[in-house]
Amino acid sequence: MAFGMAERIVPGSAHSRGSVKFSRLQKVGYAQRAGRRAVDRSGFEYEVLDLYILGTRYAIRLEDLVRAIAEHGAVRVEGLARDWKYYLGATHGLAQVSVSGKGFNIELFDGGMYTTPLAALCRVIENRERYAPVVKIPEPPVLSAGKDRRISPEQQQLAAFA
Repeated sequence: MAFGMAERIVPGSAHSRGSVKFSRLQKVGYAQRAGRRAVDRSGFEYEVLDLYILGTRYAIRLEDLVRAIAEHGAVRVEGLARDWKYYLGATHGLAQVSVSGKGFNIELFDGGMYTTPLAALCRVIENRERYAPVVKIPEPPVLSAGKDRRISPEQQQLAAFA
């Protein structure tokens, strides 16, 4: 995108710049503070932040989330089930503040990488907003080492890449 030129952003679309293809962020869910209290395996109740990602419900303990944001640490993402009460299940992933400090990254063990804006998440925690969007982090393009590379006559090709 050049200075002064606006580009129409279409969710889920992709565009190419040169030979590398970039994909747009695609919204796949949301984070919500509904004031729910969930019971863990030990019988203790915790207030949780609900995560809905691709139709699956997860939870992050609110006190752990606040501590992780303040200290730039990691927090567990647990399954959330309902049977008269809400119950915390197995750990499904980890979440932490991004390196830039502007996002909150969620990595699920089943291979999904997601993020939400940290400012939006903080507004949800403080009950100033109802939802924070969760988007999928696109997979980086796989570049083959030997594809489309020309070797000049004076260069030697390594056997490992042959």
